[in-house]
Amino acid sequence: ERGLALADRFLIDDLTYQLRPAELALQGLRPRILLADVVGLGKTLEIGIILAELIRRGRGERILVVTPQQVLEQFQHELWTRFAIPLVRLDSVGIERIQRDIPAGRNPFLFYKRAIISVDTLKNQGRYGQHLENMHWDAVVIDESHNLINEGNLRNRLAKLLAKQTDALILASATPHNGNAKSFAELIKLLDPSAIADPKDYSAEQIKHLYLRRTKVTPEVRDRIGGSWPDRGPSESVRCPATPKEEKVFEELTQVWLDTRERTGSPVVGPDRRLFPYTLLKAFLSSHIALRSTVERRLKNATEQREIDALKSLHALAADITDDDSAKRRALIDKLKEIGVGANSKKRAVVFSESVPTLNWLTETIPAELGLKPDQVLLMHGGIGDQEQQRIVEAFSLEDSPDNKVRILFTGDVASEGVNLHRQCHNLVHYDLPWSLIRIEQRNGRIDRYGQEHEPRFHALILASEIELAKDDTTVAEKLLKREEQAHRSLGTAEAVTREFTAKKEEDRLIKDLLAGKTVEESLDQPPPDDEMARLAAMMGIVEQNTAEPPRRAPDPKLFGSTESFVREALRT
Repeated sequence: ERGLALADRFLIDDLTYQLRPAELALQGLRPRILLADVVGLGKTLEIGIILAELIRRGRGERILVVTPQQVLEQFQHELWTRFAIPLVRLDSVGIERIQRDIPAGRNPFLFYKRAIISVDTLKNQGRYGQHLENMHWDAVVIDESHNLINEGNLRNRLAKLLAKQTDALILASATPHNGNAKSFAELIKLLDPSAIADPKDYSAEQIKHLYLRRTKVTPEVRDRIGGSWPDRGPSESVRCPATPKEEKVFEELTQVWLDTRERTGSPVVGPDRRLFPYTLLKAFLSSHIALRSTVERRLKNATEQREIDALKSLHALAADITDDDSAKRRALIDKLKEIGVGANSKKRAVVFSESVPTLNWLTETIPAELGLKPDQVLLMHGGIGDQEQQRIVEAFSLEDSPDNKVRILFTGDVASEGVNLHRQCHNLVHYDLPWSLIRIEQRNGRIDRYGQEHEPRFHALILASEIELAKDDTTVAEKLLKREEQAHRSLGTAEAVTREFTAKKEEDRLIKDLLAGKTVEESLDQPPPDDEMARLAAMMGIVEQNTAEPPRRAPDPKLFGSTESFVREALRT
């Protein structure tokens, strides 16, 4: 039966576009699909619909869900509350419980028939390899599956093993490939090894039965989301004129490290290390705290006296900057007050930074400026354990209670993939901006997603210098902010602009173009580098299936005509 038996049985809004993945997955003998919808459309809900349909058919008894650790609890919660699908969470605490509760040597995946576990926990096949090889699942789900495509790494080997051990396989990713046709073919071959004969030469037609991709501007999506997803507000650039002490750092970076004009004594590093000055620049554009930390790490390994002297000089200038000398810090305080964040307000904001030292510094110094208590501010970054990350995300998503009056979440890009932050928040501040349209889009997608009740608003702090040739935030970051906004409104995704499909590749290409003398606009507007990239970009265009008619409904025999009749009969007997 290829019709949907449970299309109207879940605790979700009636959205036809979210039923399409289940419709497509059930067309084949083995349900296998890549859900490639862009950020915010509800891939978790689409996964839940597919799993519920399989369970109704008796084909979903054993289920394994593999996700990044920071979304374990969120994913588990969605599947339970919306679809009544219980998953045992095997995080660090869950693993310890298993070791206590089940006999030694017993396969934990036989003990718990439906489980959710982080990819980083499971990829340790030295610990779980034998258990995995001896298991067969009815369905395996791998979220953020773009992390699987590096041939030969632990995650890739894990995915290949799981693909062989399951009937149904559901992969999900908003950025499903890295710009390499062969790598993307490897991902598709997990679903169907026979789909692609030549991994270097294939078309969208060959694999259209295996993947589905929509954006917010896809007609079926746009026509149905209505007031449940307000249009995003403008991305606001908050110009922060550099203070005198910050200008001294800009001058030092420009003249000693970044100026490539032919003159004696410049630059301080040779051609083989031309990327490092940009590491220093990006650290300073985050904060003087981040710059000091970066310089200190470099000094531990530097060997050339000229570089050591230059690093010490830069460190002294950064160390001379106080909290009051930070233009961005003052602008952040003013912006948060303008948003309405404070002790007597219910307004919340999420503040992103790429730098952990910056996040620690802001968490320590900002709350008192707004009259907030320490427990009203949360800090999350990649160095925090999985249990704590899950607690933080949950606390930020809850309404006010006597025990929870969170107002600000300071976070790194660990929260930019998969984490829902929109339930109690519609203001996001980029304290520093990644040099990647993809990463900016991912960050914004934390609050700009289906279910947001208010207009999502984005604010970026732009540090501006008057030093000649200084590469401040107006040179790169502000331009990327505006381009991401334009791409989102017109195309629904930033990938169509960058033609890169990982944030790191995008940033590396941009820096190399800057070193070659190109502007940000010239870097973004250059033609695709080869036919392979153009072909992949075409495949990642909007893919729609059978949108003329709603999915066919299947007859679903029941003992009672309705829930009411069931309850009345239960009470009568």
